[in-house]
Amino acid sequence: MPDVYVILFGFLLLAFMLSYIIPSGTFERVEKGGITQVVPDSFQYITSDPLSIMDLFSAVQRGLVNASGIIFIILIAGGVIRVIEHTGAIDAAIHPLLRKSRGNQNMLIVTFCTIFAVICSIGIAPNLAVAFVPIGILLAEKLRLDPVIGVAMVLLGAYSGFAGGVFDPVVTVLGQMIAGVPIFSGVLFRMLIFAVFVSITITYIIVYAKKAKYQSSRSSLESESMIEPHASGENAIEPHTFTPIYQIIILLFFGAIALFLYGSLQHGWSINELSAIFLMLGICIALVTRISPNQFVKVFMDGAGRVMYGALIVGVAGAVIVILQDAQVVDTIVHAVSSALNDFTPVLSMVLLYGFNLLFNGIISSGAGQAAIVMPIMVPIGDMLDVTRQSVFITFKLGDAVTNIITPLSGTLMACLAIGKVSYVKWVKFAFPLLLIWILLGAVFVAAAVLINYGPV
Repeated sequence: MPDVYVILFGFLLLAFMLSYIIPSGTFERVEKGGITQVVPDSFQYITSDPLSIMDLFSAVQRGLVNASGIIFIILIAGGVIRVIEHTGAIDAAIHPLLRKSRGNQNMLIVTFCTIFAVICSIGIAPNLAVAFVPIGILLAEKLRLDPVIGVAMVLLGAYSGFAGGVFDPVVTVLGQMIAGVPIFSGVLFRMLIFAVFVSITITYIIVYAKKAKYQSSRSSLESESMIEPHASGENAIEPHTFTPIYQIIILLFFGAIALFLYGSLQHGWSINELSAIFLMLGICIALVTRISPNQFVKVFMDGAGRVMYGALIVGVAGAVIVILQDAQVVDTIVHAVSSALNDFTPVLSMVLLYGFNLLFNGIISSGAGQAAIVMPIMVPIGDMLDVTRQSVFITFKLGDAVTNIITPLSGTLMACLAIGKVSYVKWVKFAFPLLLIWILLGAVFVAAAVLINYGPV
């Protein structure tokens, strides 16, 4: 299989060639209530200069710049997590958890997945999964499971909860505002989506874990984890003994996460503030464990170096988006799809619209950005088909969530794989069957929403 950088460069070349095939076009945009929205029926073709070879290769640099926030949180999180691991605290904290669960891997998988599903369903961005992937990786190693399970417990748990978006104050609120339905209305149907997606995901991981147990060394999905066996040193304390100093380190870690959760909900904090919190966390841990400044830098840079390969992938993936935006073909694609749906039944039209949104999410993985582009187009389509606005919204929401677990253009996915040192190709082998299940589930829920005239309740 080709390296993920080769795959992404192939996507980049494809986008470059499409810029010569697909005509440029644009919708008018207006600001309503502080939200920039597309004006339906305002599409027009425009003349734009063709992209050059220089545009193709400079897109990589621009993609790296645009994705700098995600790239730096990967590097900083990788460095700080390596500092925590160097002290032995993560290793020591895992053992009491294993003892209390008596090594019951199913219970641990259910617990981890459910926690992150609930967190993401109430509006905490899946980006937070980046901080917990190392813990998931180490837990998988202690259970003698494939490292990909460590990533899956955190990442798939997060995105299975994100699919329902039960009380998501960002994507759900924005989408429903554009659709013109009451905020957080239709909650019962979204709770059903949440329960089904999370249950199916947990079952999938448990089945795979049972199959792969005791065979990770021979598994075709085997990969090297960022977290190595406990590294003893002058600053390390006796391994596997959860001493007070370890307890302080773990409390500092979860205190930092709690601080970010508070800031994200109350003050709109995002990746920049999360990076700052991680840096403060690393320094506090160094002070508590008396790691010298030089040793701290050495350990931090070691951790950052381990995730550099994956961090740069995020920027290269962003180059594809840069090319499409420069060519001004994104609006053209949206217009062509919306125009092609006029001759189908309401159920089939919405399922096809859901399918388009799945693909479009591979290009614009930002939920808020996608809502601003496609929701103003989807709403009048739904009106013409006599489909409820709530059904239109859930079609968008499901399309926005599903392909996040597979698209290489998702910064969160590539960040988690980078920190866990699980290759993208090996992740696809693991996650693709679940992706197909999610796609089918989404189509069923979209069709059901149309058939029952899904409304405000």
